[in-house]
Amino acid sequence: MFRKIAISAASALVLSTSGAFAESAAHIEDIPFSFEGPFGKFDEHQLQRGLQVFTEVCSACHGLKFVPIRTLSDEGGPAIPADQVRVYAKQFTVVDKETGEEREALPADNFPANTSAGAPDLSLMAKARAAFHGPYGLGINQLLRGIGGPEYIHAILTGYSGETKDEAGSTFYENHAFSTGWIKMPAPLTEGQVTYADGTPATVDQMAKDVAAFLMWTAEPHMMARKQSGFIGVIFLIVLSSLLYLTNKRLWAGVKGKKSA
Repeated sequence: MFRKIAISAASALVLSTSGAFAESAAHIEDIPFSFEGPFGKFDEHQLQRGLQVFTEVCSACHGLKFVPIRTLSDEGGPAIPADQVRVYAKQFTVVDKETGEEREALPADNFPANTSAGAPDLSLMAKARAAFHGPYGLGINQLLRGIGGPEYIHAILTGYSGETKDEAGSTFYENHAFSTGWIKMPAPLTEGQVTYADGTPATVDQMAKDVAAFLMWTAEPHMMARKQSGFIGVIFLIVLSSLLYLTNKRLWAGVKGKKSA
């Protein structure tokens, strides 16, 4: 009996140690994005730069099939003028639902899906990839630093070491942010790969931050409205609680103020 307990304890210790090692190996840096926190909001200029990185780099393999193109002009998002959105949409082709034929995309259409390279769709990537799990993957750190999806994307894009290996007929690239340390996607970003219209230097770190912020917006386009509604709700509850407390004090003041004879 004692032997079984000892073996179980040793197994649990090994598993917990390996879990802690795996978490420390995949380092995710906490980045102060503008949209984080209860009063944070998207930086429309950063979203525009992120859209440019997605269009010129990421869209070659990835799609955004859940994102309507027209939302690029929404307030709180990239805020691109409607006429520019119409011009932007024309670079994509979609299959018309009525005729079944290909045509130029309209702002009312969604970004087309891209399955040519077997790469995942990026519409919800920033919400699907949690980063700050906390000790042993319990999610404790998420209470303080959020889910960390944008940080995960940034870490993946900047975590390449340049080392490669061939395994089972495929080439893998060393990436310090990936869970196994090796990833099949080659490094997609290089210095000066895009030319930003606002003159921002297109470093790998900057492009990774910009596209991570843009992908966070695609996953949470109504984040600002949700935060505003939550803030109003909290203020309402505080005022209501105060009124109920004062009303209770007033109603029972006469009863509680009486002293027994």
